[in-house]
Amino acid sequence: MPLVAIIALAGITYAFRLAGPLLRDRVRLPKGADGLIAAATAVLLVSLAATQALTQGHGFAGWARPAGVAVAGLLAARKAPFPVIVIAAAAATALLRLAGVG
Repeated sequence: MPLVAIIALAGITYAFRLAGPLLRDRVRLPKGADGLIAAATAVLLVSLAATQALTQGHGFAGWARPAGVAVAGLLAARKAPFPVIVIAAAAATALLRLAGVG
């Protein structure tokens, strides 16, 4: 049964991806929808990032992980190179955990 579900989901995913280019000229969205879609995308990404940053399993992840995410966000806002962002966030999280902060 899981193999059938995987194949079905793969087919549905492919159909959605194919529908975009095929329906691009036929479907017109209202002008206000473009801004709403962009805002919804940003809200979804922020909520996923917040969930991953703040929780582990069914509980709070501790203060070290959100602090590392905050360091990454600050460096990203300042347009730091991606490797610097990753290394600084990992270092901040590791140092806080080494210092005993959950």
